[in-house]
Amino acid sequence: MTGLILAIDQGTTSSRAIVFDAKLKPRGSGQKEFRQYYPKSGWVEHDPEEIWRSVLAVSKAALKKAKARPQAVKAIGITNQRETVVIWNRRTGKPIHKAIVWQDRRTAGLCEKLKAEGYEEQFTARTGLLLDPYFSGTKIRWLLDHVKGAREKAEKGELAFGTIDSFLIWRLTGGKVHATDATNASRTLLYNIHSGQWDEALLRILNVPASLLPEVKDCAADFGTTDPALFGAALPICGVAGDQQAATIGQACFAPGMMKATYGTGCFALLNTGERAVRSNNRLLTTVAYQIGGQRTYALEGAIFIAGAAVQWLRDGLKLVRTASETGRLAKAADPHQHVYLVPAFVGLGAPYWRSDARGAIFGLTRGSTARELAQAALEAICYQTRDLLEAMQKDMGDTGATILRVDGGMTASDWTMQRLADILDAPVDRPPILETTALGAAYLAGFKAGLLPEPASFAKRWKRQTRFMPKMKAAEREAKYKGWSEAVRRLLS
Repeated sequence: MTGLILAIDQGTTSSRAIVFDAKLKPRGSGQKEFRQYYPKSGWVEHDPEEIWRSVLAVSKAALKKAKARPQAVKAIGITNQRETVVIWNRRTGKPIHKAIVWQDRRTAGLCEKLKAEGYEEQFTARTGLLLDPYFSGTKIRWLLDHVKGAREKAEKGELAFGTIDSFLIWRLTGGKVHATDATNASRTLLYNIHSGQWDEALLRILNVPASLLPEVKDCAADFGTTDPALFGAALPICGVAGDQQAATIGQACFAPGMMKATYGTGCFALLNTGERAVRSNNRLLTTVAYQIGGQRTYALEGAIFIAGAAVQWLRDGLKLVRTASETGRLAKAADPHQHVYLVPAFVGLGAPYWRSDARGAIFGLTRGSTARELAQAALEAICYQTRDLLEAMQKDMGDTGATILRVDGGMTASDWTMQRLADILDAPVDRPPILETTALGAAYLAGFKAGLLPEPASFAKRWKRQTRFMPKMKAAEREAKYKGWSEAVRRLLS
């Protein structure tokens, strides 16, 4: 086979690689989970070396399953968990500390201090983000302040910062390229999304030396070639995007007003706003959706921190199910006369609440509540939170006409969950044949840069819907359910 694309999808709980042909059909894949570290309450870390080993392993496994010679790979695309921070030594390539994951809340106190000093408006105006531990900037500051000798070495230019994409590019190229793309840069609290530059004023506020930072490129660009010793050939890295932006591209949401939601560990909904960076009045984020040919396209984004992770909690924490797929069957059998609500604020609440201090709670339990009702509550929580985001987006954008939501991610395989989502939103939900659209988006960017794939408009015409879920729930039931959710959140936050 010739003209193949290797897509690396480095996620929060696992690394995946998929080999696509020039028609974007998957030919082989590999996946490997890695360890999560929780050193303190609210702290989440990864071992960058374990991530690196997993990426190499799944990439080689995908090539083997595709029966592909390395020389047949014409482009590599990378998509990654965003906001997660790695700082490493430029000379040795070794990280100075474990990676601080996007879910980590250790910098909540710093964020509150900066808010009290009146800095949030400046950050929001320049980056489109809020002052929250979710983003990279305060994590960088924490590492410089808490790892012995880190700040001194950073000031001397001896250290490099990167989100996971940058760390992988550095390792893949043998330390020759220190770069990121505009989507990942836009999640750091350090990047001015209007000028397209690292922002000197914000760097000063967070006390982050500019020497740490990678070069920012388009999503479809030359990110160097791999060390031939890794795969047996020097393979060009041609596409990079943060996972949610890659999913937006994979879902072909290239027109303003188009919306996608990805359901993985968390849930992230993006609404394309075109060339206009819409300032949210409802505590959503303004972010770079993608940058191609030097042209930035923006999006409104809502972040739900816990989606699939709530199902993992039922499985691994409470041991109520053996497999995640069992939850749909249990939810279907739940007692319709019970009204159990799970507010999964395990690591705080994201948009539109942004309460890092919130913690999870269950409301409405009775003596008759069982695993069935808890499974239903966990799945419905995802639907209610998506409606929170959709209503906030509609307020920011005004009337954009009928909403059709394109969905992807592992949770969307559950027909019960997708039907309930359509019911709660009172809107059609479209599921494509390929649920892992993050990898597809990375593959498209790389293939486009390598000349294997057409421009975005032609790519969009190839998008296919596998299933459309239409709302069936009566309006009175839908509104009663959502009112119960809103009351549960209010009680949690009061």
